[in-house]
Amino acid sequence: MKRRDFLKSTGAFAGAGLISGLPGLANAATSLKFDSYVSETAGPSWVDRWFLEELAKRSDGDIGIKYYWAGSLNRVGEHLGAVRDGTSEMTLIAPGYYQAELPVTRGLEWYFRMDRADELQLVCRDVYANFAPLRQEWEERHRSKVLYWTNWNYAPLVMRDPISSIADIKGKKIRGYGVATDVIESLGGIAVPMAAGEVYQALERGVLDGVYGFDFVTAVAYKLHEIAPNFYDIGDGPHAPAVTIMNRRVWEGLPAEQQQICTDLADELYGGKFAEIYNKVLADYVRKAVAEGVVFASLSDEEKAQTKALVQPAQVDKWIETVARPNGIDGAAMQAVVEEAIARHAGTGTMKRPIEIAADL
Repeated sequence: MKRRDFLKSTGAFAGAGLISGLPGLANAATSLKFDSYVSETAGPSWVDRWFLEELAKRSDGDIGIKYYWAGSLNRVGEHLGAVRDGTSEMTLIAPGYYQAELPVTRGLEWYFRMDRADELQLVCRDVYANFAPLRQEWEERHRSKVLYWTNWNYAPLVMRDPISSIADIKGKKIRGYGVATDVIESLGGIAVPMAAGEVYQALERGVLDGVYGFDFVTAVAYKLHEIAPNFYDIGDGPHAPAVTIMNRRVWEGLPAEQQQICTDLADELYGGKFAEIYNKVLADYVRKAVAEGVVFASLSDEEKAQTKALVQPAQVDKWIETVARPNGIDGAAMQAVVEEAIARHAGTGTMKRPIEIAADL
């Protein structure tokens, strides 16, 4: 299926307002809208669907969920305000789309500091618990309850044409998301900000030479490999923290037993369910990608080290100087909390990168 057909079918499916939970939404005591800017097959959507389906099930049908996928209720960039203001009850937030509104959260966005995506999830959880300004940004400024931290697994460098070294991306036009633009520019590429839904046609028309900052699962789900089949592991670690939130007033209106179900589900995700869900999804998508012509490759260890040196610590220092300081955030203090959390969880992760899975096929 070509990307344009995929979008058409996804939009129709989302617009219908998929209903979850037993008994049905019509019989639920509490009806909640979940409003996502990405499709139901995008990376974090697999985790979101598990959480929400379990919430409906474990509440014995007292909570019903109505899903709005692929921006069918609010457009990209509108979801944070929609939950804050109560026009949506729950949503997935990718902080890179809200750079002015989430300056503290952006202190969690970086590459080349960790190895595994499930480790990054726990780091975000711990920093949220231990750095008060981060909690205040969500709970007070945006009037939101953080249900759980999630992320976009791994983001290979996706190229239309093969490259032989990282030097080959110099001058290439590459779609960037959030701090992925820092990586592209550090390596000599031309970063092109672009919403996810526009990327396939931009690759097809040759507007883009490649894509970075687009997680592996979503890249395959959005059929980017039809145009750009070369997927490179550059040693950057996990990609893009994200967070699933609920309007705080809605949260406070839930009975205590339903709040506890949400807390228990989040604890299960942090306790290993997140990795379990993603490991299966990643394996399925790697098999699909290989069958459909994706070529997996990796930089040498030497080039990975050189690439890391070009990006870090410059990327974190840039956030401290250009984002944290102007917004009155003690950036150094936050990054000290981040480093403690990274040290605590390093080596505990189990989520393989796509190239590792492909090597085992």
